[in-house]
Amino acid sequence: MVTMFFTTHTICPMITNATLAFLCDLKANNDRLWFGEHKAEYQQAYSEMLETVLQLLAAITAFDGDIATSHLDPKSCIMRINRDIRFSKEKSPYKTNFFAFINKGGRKSPWGGYYLHLEPGGSFAGGGIYMPEPAVLEQTRREIDAHFDEWHSIIAEKGFALHFPEGILPSGKLKRPPKGYDSSNPAVEYLKFKGYYTQRFFADHEVTDPGFVAELVEVFRAVNPLVHFLNRALLLM
Repeated sequence: MVTMFFTTHTICPMITNATLAFLCDLKANNDRLWFGEHKAEYQQAYSEMLETVLQLLAAITAFDGDIATSHLDPKSCIMRINRDIRFSKEKSPYKTNFFAFINKGGRKSPWGGYYLHLEPGGSFAGGGIYMPEPAVLEQTRREIDAHFDEWHSIIAEKGFALHFPEGILPSGKLKRPPKGYDSSNPAVEYLKFKGYYTQRFFADHEVTDPGFVAELVEVFRAVNPLVHFLNRALLLM
């Protein structure tokens, strides 16, 4: 049933030029009055993002059992468009992108997962964990250290390298090895990372292409072994 749902909903583009245009206009008119006057356009854009996430959830369950058993609400996977400006010097009330994170237990949980950032001229997708809590980061480093051959094989896999030529990216990096690790450790460069994620960019014409969701699914399928590795580390906490 999952496969049938996915295939019957990929015959037309889920993200239209109107959604990208709305985000462009919001960037130029980031205030509550303008947003209120264009709420119908926002609701249409949000519905396209929601439908995209719904399709992604249906497809990811085919190769990620953790997502299948989490029974995620697609709405809960999408970040609110309202910015938290309480402690920010930049007081624009709205984000000018849509962002979704699909992971075991929901986006507020520490588990690694799959993400989609939708923004005119700067859309990207990938997977992993970004800026994890110290305990999560430490356990992840231990897992990489203990199973570096497996870690390296994930990175070297042809499909992974095809979708993510930059490899695994850090959300910050130490200048020296973390406490407890020697500079001669073969995994030392990865042990310095403060997070582990991948990233692939999409041009606007790719985002509005009818095959965009199918392409995202292949990106997420390629990063699934990394997500599995990262989440296995958390099981040991």
